[in-house]
Amino acid sequence: MEQIDSLDIDWRHRPQPDRFAEKLRAAGMGALQRGPLQTLQINVGKLCNQTCRHCHVEAGPTRKEIMPEEIVERMITLAADPTFQTIDITGGAPEMNPHFRTLVKGLAPLGKEIIVRCNLTIIEQPGYEWLPEFYRDHRIHLICSLPCYGPENVAKQRGHGVFEKSVRAMAKLNALGYGQGNEALCLDLMYNPLGTALPPPQAALEADYKRELGKNCGVTFNRLLILTNLPIGRFRQDLKRAGKLEDYIEFLAASFNGETVPHLMCRSTLSVGWNGKLYDCDFNQMLELEINGGASIFDGDFNLDDLKAARIKTGSHCLGCTAGAGSSCGGALTA
Repeated sequence: MEQIDSLDIDWRHRPQPDRFAEKLRAAGMGALQRGPLQTLQINVGKLCNQTCRHCHVEAGPTRKEIMPEEIVERMITLAADPTFQTIDITGGAPEMNPHFRTLVKGLAPLGKEIIVRCNLTIIEQPGYEWLPEFYRDHRIHLICSLPCYGPENVAKQRGHGVFEKSVRAMAKLNALGYGQGNEALCLDLMYNPLGTALPPPQAALEADYKRELGKNCGVTFNRLLILTNLPIGRFRQDLKRAGKLEDYIEFLAASFNGETVPHLMCRSTLSVGWNGKLYDCDFNQMLELEINGGASIFDGDFNLDDLKAARIKTGSHCLGCTAGAGSSCGGALTA
């Protein structure tokens, strides 16, 4: 895994200016508050078969943070609460958690939407050949990262050979019915830019992806989702080393779009870390911005009702979710 810049190693724990809160005040919006909960997002660990340059989780093959079985069982119990309509499983490569199958099998009888955020190449990893059929049998909604429809840009961001492996994995999923228009076997792709630009319009880019992947690779998918690179994780380190961090934050601030704020995913999501700690979103989780000063599912008095209309922790990184058309784990927030 890439080494953290020695000049920047404790940045998560230093007080940082909240440019996002300034933007909200300037727009007359006040502090960001939670709406009704809908999604339980579970990060099962930082272990991954890839080491991507843009990864906000800083995941990789040497990471040791893995959700243990005890917490996996608690997640199944928590997911049964009628508050949650969608269960969103992420990582790392979530499939590398040794309790991944236990989690999915425990969630499946609940009758809720189950999302797995897959990097596609894990399907090509020796020992994981069972994954496509497992996804199909449990009607998993797959959201798979593929930052371009051609090999050159994918190699720059995720490594040589990743594009080819990803296409082979998509072909296997297509053969089982994924990406064929059947919402029960939904295969969505996730795009993020190579650098500091905002993503292009989601609908137009989706058309480009479908045309190029279909023509050149013979594979298809349901929807394309766009995600702006947030100034956290490895992408932040790259910006810092290049002396571009402050410029990028200023660019995001200048691109602030107030229409995205009501649709921010943090307003309807509870994010749970691999160790059971609670966060407003996956990005806050990676910054260790915990709910209520360190709340955990192990707290005896933990109650979902306490989160209703609660204030959401924000920082300058939130500007990435509100720039341009906005972005989130579910793609663009405005047309």
